[in-house]
Amino acid sequence: MDKRPIGFFDSGLGGLTCVSPLLKLLPNERVIYFGDTARTPYGSKSPETIRAFAAEISDFLLSQDVKMLVIACNTVSAVCLEDLRARYPQIPVLGIIGPAAEKVARMPGRSGIIGTKVTILSRAYEKAIAACEPKKEIVSTACPALVPLIEEGIIENEIMDLTLRYYLDHFLQYHRPSSLVLGCTHYPLIRANLQRLYPDLEIVDPAEILAARIAALLEERGLLADQPAGENTFYASDLSENFVNMIRRISEMSQFQLGFKSFDKEK
Repeated sequence: MDKRPIGFFDSGLGGLTCVSPLLKLLPNERVIYFGDTARTPYGSKSPETIRAFAAEISDFLLSQDVKMLVIACNTVSAVCLEDLRARYPQIPVLGIIGPAAEKVARMPGRSGIIGTKVTILSRAYEKAIAACEPKKEIVSTACPALVPLIEEGIIENEIMDLTLRYYLDHFLQYHRPSSLVLGCTHYPLIRANLQRLYPDLEIVDPAEILAARIAALLEERGLLADQPAGENTFYASDLSENFVNMIRRISEMSQFQLGFKSFDKEK
């Protein structure tokens, strides 16, 4: 058994939506999380810039002696998962796209995917799903304004609803998917909006699927903690009032105490 922490990182705080289901499933585990709030969003940046940022953050997490690296960001997973696996062969490196793609490939009907520009342009979900089921029908669309609105706390109001309708009304009416994949870890924060606006649509949250995959991989490699491993630690490259409010919102949404030990500027 291994009491070392699991390293998580995201372009901001959306990746915290991946931490909550993991700690519910594996309460003995300890997490070190890094949110690059000073440079978010990544979804409109070049692949070269994203690779540089991801390597910098991952180096920091490896310096904290993590036993696994989890990319809690669809954009980074789409751009540089294999780069990070090659950079850190000594530990498992898991992205968020692969586990969700395997589940979506088995679902009936056509599936839709929403995400940042980089994630959608990379076609990472389509490629991963096709590797499991080549005949699966997939449609996708980028929703670049959603992450900035979410991080501003503009969620439970008409502005968010109008933005979702702007991106999705025609897309859903034209393609008629039976399910919609939340291809950004910020999007679980607007899941209630989506379910209210499109009640017949099955919503797929990759964060929940990722938690199950992490548990299986840790067990397979004998890396599970068999007793409480200590407090979780959370870092941000910049901590504004908006991000503090977002932390509170995620905690309330998950109904789970994230156990913040610190949220320090560390870069």
